[in-house]
Amino acid sequence: MKTYQVIFHMDENSEGKTNEVFNNLRNLIADLGEENVEVELLTNGTGVMAMRKDNESNAFRIQHLARQGVKFTVCANSLKHLKIATDELVPEAEIVPAGVSELVKKQAEGWAYIRP
Repeated sequence: MKTYQVIFHMDENSEGKTNEVFNNLRNLIADLGEENVEVELLTNGTGVMAMRKDNESNAFRIQHLARQGVKFTVCANSLKHLKIATDELVPEAEIVPAGVSELVKKQAEGWAYIRP
């Protein structure tokens, strides 16, 4: 098991917030080392828009972070509400039934919660 387990939460769609979250992920891994940290980024609400493959800048960063072990989860309820098909998402996206449930489960397991 990794020494640290961290779940990041992004629930809004803005370039500034997306940049902040991706920078936080990169900085965390650089500081603690990818071998020492298990990291997940959960997106829900309009934050799921950051996971669309038509945003090439985000898609590139997601691909790079996934190679460093970051898991990317997306709320199925938000996709349904926003009428986003799963084939519109980057291949690294893993759909979870409900974003809030994913957060509750991770926190119950002792994961650190970060909402930049």
